[in-house]
Amino acid sequence: MDLLKAVPLGGLLTAIISLFAGSGGTKAGQLNVQLLQLSSDISFYWSWPLFAIGTALAWGIFALQR
Repeated sequence: MDLLKAVPLGGLLTAIISLFAGSGGTKAGQLNVQLLQLSSDISFYWSWPLFAIGTALAWGIFALQR
C-alpha cells in the first residue's frame, strides 16, 4: 500500500526536478533528463532514473512512518 502512495510523489518530484534541469539545458549527468514528445503539441522533460529514486525515497519515508 505504501508503494501505491509513493508513486505519485515520485512522479511529482521527477516532474519538478526535470523541469528545472531540462529547461536549463543540462542532462543532469546520470539522471539522464530527456525531452519526451508525446505528440506534436505535448512534450515535457522526464527522467526514469530520477522517478525510480524519488519513488524509492517516498516509499522509504512512508515505511518509516508506521
